[in-house]
Amino acid sequence: MKRYANVNWKGPLTSGSGRIESTQSGALGDIPISFKARFEDETGRSGTNPEELIAAAHASCFSMALSHALAQNGTPAESLEAKAEVELQPKQGGGFEIRGSALSVTAKVPGLEDGKFQEIAKGAKENCPVSRALGAISITLNAKLG
Repeated sequence: MKRYANVNWKGPLTSGSGRIESTQSGALGDIPISFKARFEDETGRSGTNPEELIAAAHASCFSMALSHALAQNGTPAESLEAKAEVELQPKQGGGFEIRGSALSVTAKVPGLEDGKFQEIAKGAKENCPVSRALGAISITLNAKLG
């Protein structure tokens, strides 16, 4: 299975800009990307950036992996509220690097004890395909039953 996204960029890094023109599903299209959106606008309102898109992919993948693992355990989730926070930091010698993704989840899982939930959540974090793809960075998990 393959998925695609089309992006158009014009100009140099700091003064140029681009757009995510389309994705295979049609879920994303005509979305602005820019240096400002990535490095200067802490509000996140000037467009998206690769780190935000990675965070969305990671939270989505982890949620699906956790949902599946809980169902396999015979304790399907009533709900999962997941978040991924991807950290971009300056790199020694110049440039930037993604250093980590902090996953957090609050789950409603009737009949499941916290110890078993933590074990299942850890397995989902380690085995979701996006976590595996992000193997070069630190991935943390804060999992709560609620």
